[in-house]
Parts: sequence; structure tokens; C-alpha cells
Amino acid sequence: MAIPDYQTIMLPMLQILADGRTWSIRELTHAVSDHFGLSQEEREQRLPSGQQEVIVNRVGWARMYLKFAALLTTPSRGNVLIAELGRSILAEKPKRIDVKFLKRFPSFCEFIDAKSKPSVVTAAPTPVVEEERTPHDLIESAYESLLRTTTEEVLTRLRSCSPGFFESVVVRLLMAMGYGGVAGHGSVTGKSGDGGIDGVIRQDKLGLDVVCIQAKRWDGPVGRPVVQQFVGSMDYYRAKKGVILTTSTFTKDGADFLRHIEGKTVVLVDGDRLAELMVEHGLGVTTTRTYALKEVSNDFFDEGEG
Repeated sequence: MAIPDYQTIMLPMLQILADGRTWSIRELTHAVSDHFGLSQEEREQRLPSGQQEVIVNRVGWARMYLKFAALLTTPSRGNVLIAELGRSILAEKPKRIDVKFLKRFPSFCEFIDAKSKPSVVTAAPTPVVEEERTPHDLIESAYESLLRTTTEEVLTRLRSCSPGFFESVVVRLLMAMGYGGVAGHGSVTGKSGDGGIDGVIRQDKLGLDVVCIQAKRWDGPVGRPVVQQFVGSMDYYRAKKGVILTTSTFTKDGADFLRHIEGKTVVLVDGDRLAELMVEHGLGVTTTRTYALKEVSNDFFDEGEG
């Protein structure tokens, strides 16, 4: 099944804690995952940022909301215990516990009011949206949307630039990705009759390790004849490695041809992947704003240890 949202997790979490013992957050996360029958792949699925597992993030938000409603407590660092109020709520046998349900508790309303409090007197308070997604989910979603838009714009710009500029871009990209090595360098060949080798990266000072590049600023797909000619032309530079990058796509027979060659390694990079790599390595884009998310340090506030 799909990974549950943080509000769906609230009631099962409280029911798990009903045994009265103190649970570690790790144990609680495993128990919640077992309750929903999550596969190992789902348990290991991470947020788009890669910083944390999705289920860990959602269990954390459910735990925090229940804590602010005084339904559970954290008696020590990294541990959770059901509160008496939590037991009373379970005795009512609710069908679901969510943000709307928690608004019946003054401590939770105080927490919500603090989140919605305006920064200036004249500003209108921000309404609390009863989203199934956590605040982290919303941030990650917005980030992914902005990243996707930027990547699409990069590809659009690549398709409208001159062939010569495009050739220089792909060489700079591979250098930015580290293929030039510490002492290597890359260059656009600017030659004709070389079988379509548009650029060369020499990964060491003596040029003993060479990567050949072909740049195709095309609208239509790149097929087998182009790929086959490129592979043959690599012999001119005695190269065993090559990359073909295009603003379009590759045909199936073009990709299949590479499975049958020996002694050479050639990688095909289509337009979507090309734009993603440029954004990832900061080529053709600038960082306009950076946000640092802060979390409370349990170590700092732990008074019980040494």
C-alpha cells in the first residue's frame, strides 16, 4: 500500500502506545510501518531531498502533533509514552484522529495559533490548512516543482542556441562533472571530416585517457547511423570512452547498437537528462535563494545525561 499521510498515522500510533510502555522513536516507526504493511522498499523510500525516509518524517510529524495536543509525552530523549489524556481519548474509540479532531484540545489550538500568528499587527493571520501532507512534504513538493520548471527552461534554451555554443556547453558540463580529472582539460575540436567528434576531454596531462564527445542539437531523434559512425570515429583519437549528448532523444536501434560493441564504452545522454545534469552541476543556472531548515536539538535540551 501507499505510505500513509501523517494524519492517518495518528490513531494507530496512539493505539500502539496504549500498552503503557516507553517506546523509542525507532521502535515506534517500525511498529507503524508494520501496522500499515509497508514493504521494505516503501520503508526505505526517501524524501526528494534524500535527507530522510518518508515514513520517518511522517511519523515524526504525527508524534509532534499528538504531543502538542497532550495525548503523548516524551519522557526522555528519543522516547515516547502515552499520556493519560491519550488513554481517555482511546476509550472513546474514535474512528480517526486528525488535525480537525485535535482542535478540541486547548494546548493544540495554542500551538496552531502560534504557527498562524501574524508577524506584523496589520497582517492577516495565515489560515491553518488541514493538509494530508506535512510541512516538509509541502516544501519538498514546491522544490520539486521549481526544479522541474527550471530544468524545462534550460532544455528550451539549449534547443535555441547555436550549434557551436551547444558544443562548448557539453564540454563544459563534462568538465564540471569531473571528467577532466585534476590535470586534464577539454576542448571543442572544430574540425570537419572527423566523423562527428565535436569535443575531446583529455583526462591527464599526456592525453593517455581520452573521452570523445558528440553534441547533437537536434529536434528529431538520433538513430543508429549517427551512433555507429561516432563509435568508429573514436579510433581517430585512440579513445575507449565516448559520450553522445542531444537535445532530443535516441532511437531504440541506436541504443541497442551499443550493446554489441566491445572494447569501448559509449554513454547516450538525451535532452531531459542533459538539462538535469546542467542544473545539478550548476551550469547555466544560478542560485537565487537558499533556505536553512532548523530542527530542535534533543542533545541540547537533554538534562538527564552527564
